[in-house]
This record gives sequence, C-alpha cells and structure tokens, in this order.
Amino acid sequence: MMTIKQIDVTVRDIVDGYVDNEEQGVRGYGGKLDIRPPYQREFIYSDAEQQAVIYTVMHNYPLNVMYWVKRSADAECPYEVMDGQQRTLSLCQYVAGYFSVDFKNFFNLTPDVQKQILDYRLTVYVCEGPESEKLEWFKTINIAGKPLNEQEIRNAIYAGPFVSDAKRHFSKNNCGAYRLGKDLVSGTPIRQDFLKKALEWMAQHETRMGKPQTPTGYMATHQHDPNANNLWTYFQNVLNWAITNFDQRKFRTIMKGLDWARLYDDYASQTLDVAALHKEISRLMMDSEVQKKTGIIPYVLTRDEHFLDLRSFPDDIKLAVWERQQHVCPRCHKAFDIALMEGDHITPWRDGGRTTEENCQMLCRECNRRKGAK
Repeated sequence: MMTIKQIDVTVRDIVDGYVDNEEQGVRGYGGKLDIRPPYQREFIYSDAEQQAVIYTVMHNYPLNVMYWVKRSADAECPYEVMDGQQRTLSLCQYVAGYFSVDFKNFFNLTPDVQKQILDYRLTVYVCEGPESEKLEWFKTINIAGKPLNEQEIRNAIYAGPFVSDAKRHFSKNNCGAYRLGKDLVSGTPIRQDFLKKALEWMAQHETRMGKPQTPTGYMATHQHDPNANNLWTYFQNVLNWAITNFDQRKFRTIMKGLDWARLYDDYASQTLDVAALHKEISRLMMDSEVQKKTGIIPYVLTRDEHFLDLRSFPDDIKLAVWERQQHVCPRCHKAFDIALMEGDHITPWRDGGRTTEENCQMLCRECNRRKGAK
C-alpha cells in the first residue's frame, strides 16, 4: 500500500554533506538524498529563477511543496528528489557560495541572516510504496516549478541500477545516444527524449516478438538489472542499420523522427538495393504530388502510399468534373450530390498520373472504395 507522508526538513538538513561531481551526481541531506543522479537532466534554472528561490527563503515566504520518492532497497541512497530538484540545487549552491544575491554570497551575510536561511523549514512529502501506485500518484500531482515530463517521472519511480546505467547512455549532453542519433531522433538527451524513444522502441520490438510490453512495463521488469546493455545494444543496432542504408548527407531533412525500430525489425534481415532506393528517394523528394516528404523512406520500403499524403484534387477541379459528368458516377451510372462523391485519379499516381483536371473523375463513395480496395 502506498504511503505519502510529510517530513520535517530545513535548509540546513538539505545542504548537509552537499556534493556535486560527475561520478556521484549531486547529493545532500547527509548523503541520503540523490538531488540529481548521474546523467540526469542538467541544471536548467536561469539566474533570475535561482535568485528568486533565495529571496523567497530570505523573506520567509512559503516555497512550493517538494516531493521525494523512497527508493528501492538496492538503491545507493534512500531518497531521490522527485519534484523540487531545481529549487534544492539553488539552495545548496547558494549556501556553498556558487552565486550571489544582491552582490552578496552566503558567506558575506551576517550570522543571524545565515541562521535564518539555514533554519528555514521546507515542505517535503515522501512517497513510498509499489511502483505502479507511485507512478499514478506522480502523474496526478500538481507539479510546480520546472515540470517533470513523463520519462523523468518514470526514472524516479523505477530508480535502480538499470536506470542509472541507461542514463549514462541516453541522458547526458553529448552522450553516446545523442552522438549516434542526433540527426535521426527528435528531442534532447537532458529532457530524457532519447531514453524515452529507446524504451518505446524496445517495448514495440518485444510486443512484435510476441511478448506484449510497454515502456513503463519494460522499466518495471528490468529495474533491478545490473545494467541497460540490452536496451543500448538494440538502440545502436537500429540506428546503425538506418545510417548504413540511407545517406544522411542527401536525405537528412527527411530522416529525423521516423519509426526506425519498426523499419529495422521488418527489413534488417533483407539485403536492400541501396543504390536503387537512393535513386527513387531522390526522385520522390522532387515530386510535387508528395505532400509528406518524411514519409518517403517508409514508402520505398513498404509501398504504402498513405505515408506520402499524396495531393488530393482541389474543390474547383472536383466541381468542374462533377458538372462535366452531369453529376453521374461513371462506374455505377447513378447521380449523386457532389458531397457524396470523391475525386479519383484515372491514372493512379504510381503509374504516373497527376492531380490535374484531365486525370480526374468523380466517383461515388462506394465505387471509390471498391476501386481503392483492388
């Protein structure tokens, strides 16, 4: 059963044992609080936001509620900041002398003001219980400050050796995942976009292999794994296949954000005629009929025209053809209102047909569906 309890914490408690380095991450609360685990998102508060935290404490105004999560038994330290990371870092860095407020750092303050800051009481709630319940609770709380996104919440809920190692590969500026996939995967590592995508791809892969899975389920299953090597290996395999078969120099503008994992799973076992594919891709990029250029690579592999969002006939052409046909569908020979008819390419696009009045016929919906199903 999940429990949520308030604990008595002061700034003095938080800054006790404060350390910030590449290997340990950021620790406080006597070494018991993981403020920013290694390779989690970087400090993102502006100078003004950082100073506002200190002003709030100096004037004894209430600082927004912070949330911690009680980690699993095998975690290196017992608590992790769930919400309030930026505020906590601001407090620790100010007391450590990293920045000044009104041209004074903490060590320039009079002893009574220092004591007032250190004795300031923070409102902290600690959540402990089953991962699934914690996940639902953190999704519903009103998170203040710099909102945590879905993957950052998952990282806190399923903290452990798997997440720590995954962050090493996916969650740091210029990490391995970013260097490999910066032109293929959307987002930024420090907001967990690369880790989120890797988990989505792995969950889809396992589902296609007959083991239904979700990103959250995968993290829960592997929370206590000693590392994230399988996830990292699959991610590398997917993107290396994409880089090998599609020229980033030529096709960079249409490669970012594709579902590379699905294409990899479906086609990696095949030997592709890369030269022929590149020639076709170049031609399609110049084809004005193709409205969605990012669908070209999926199309040349699947031959599914829906990826291309091909041009449809504009209303003026459809009206002219409908009038010319005297409102009659040429297939079933029945008359219809224009609202019940659809523009159809007489010669399909794949056979060289264009979206012109000469290549248009108005079919009733039923006849158009039957033709499209052939």
